[in-house]
Amino acid sequence: MLRRIVRVSAPLTLMLPALAALFGGCRGRDLTVAIANESEVPSFTAPDADVEAEAGPIAYCPTNKCPSGRRTCPNSRFPCDVNLLSDVNNCGACDFACPTSGFNATYSCVNGQCVGQCAPTALDCDGLPDNGCEAFTLHNDHCGACNKKCSDPAAPCSWQGSLRQDLDCGCPAGMISCSRQCVDGRNDDANCGRCGNVCSPTGDGKPERTNAYYGCVNGECGTLKCVNGFGDCDSDPLNGCETSTLTAENCGGCGIACPNGQQCRLDEYGTPQCMCPPGLTLCEKVCRSGSGSCAACVDLASDKLNCGGCDVACTANAPFANKMCSYGTCVAQCMDNHADCNNSEVDGCEVDIASDPRNCGGCGIVCDAVAGQACVAGRCLVEPCDEQHSGEGAR
Repeated sequence: MLRRIVRVSAPLTLMLPALAALFGGCRGRDLTVAIANESEVPSFTAPDADVEAEAGPIAYCPTNKCPSGRRTCPNSRFPCDVNLLSDVNNCGACDFACPTSGFNATYSCVNGQCVGQCAPTALDCDGLPDNGCEAFTLHNDHCGACNKKCSDPAAPCSWQGSLRQDLDCGCPAGMISCSRQCVDGRNDDANCGRCGNVCSPTGDGKPERTNAYYGCVNGECGTLKCVNGFGDCDSDPLNGCETSTLTAENCGGCGIACPNGQQCRLDEYGTPQCMCPPGLTLCEKVCRSGSGSCAACVDLASDKLNCGGCDVACTANAPFANKMCSYGTCVAQCMDNHADCNNSEVDGCEVDIASDPRNCGGCGIVCDAVAGQACVAGRCLVEPCDEQHSGEGAR
């Protein structure tokens, strides 16, 4: 992770729930929240009678003073609506924007500091944010991690599997590194026994067999192998690979039978699978390779890409709203901190209930506009009243 770029702190301001707005704020009716000594934190529990007589009640009034980490910036829509701790456009201070991108890096604002996140195949090994994530994971000097060196030429940094993070020096037993990728040299037709040793599918003039070719077995070319989708289920090499492995009786291999009611189909990765278990529906798909016909088992009641029917997708088509699949029907769902207060799908969830003092925490919940009361995190801000109001509230 890249080093932090900036951090700016903000003074602390007390923020309590929107009780003042519900009871009229401080215009003639102060809200007594709790009774406590000056050194104590206000509490919602019943106070001791002696403490009440000694200290008197504490009243809270509406305020527009932003709590710690919040600011009203030049581009703000509402008071205190900018979170300096997480806003990438105002990170730590108003108008201090994190970089939009760097070399193999993306940036976010974490606790008021711009922090870079490296791409899966990159590393920040020198700790300098100016050059981003300058090192690559598939490298003998930084194999999967900074300064993890692969010094043996016979064991270079190589992919161990299909995931990007599966990196190590050399390869597991029985595998060889070819073009930085670990392959099984015992059965790889393109790297049979050694890298680049490609087997001839005709076996250099051997007899042709049905649905079969000659390939690599135990590190040597020339052994009869079945093409994808077929098997030699009768163990007779003379008739080749006579059995389809895409049937309910032989799904993916000889004798692999599907349960009653299920079909044998290729999944999106092109692998034969028994489809579909009860409660799921089989839908035709395009294989991940981009060609051929594959299939998938989906729940039509909840799958947003197959809602109520195959390929019926629920797509987001309104601001701050996502379409979800609920019992086979596409419905709009507001994103966090937003609400649809005008009951119109045209403008989506148009209200920011986290910051809008006219809809603070929900539609129609209004903060004290005369006092300029701010709304933060869906709550109308209050603070202890001044001496004059405190005296009035104590009477």
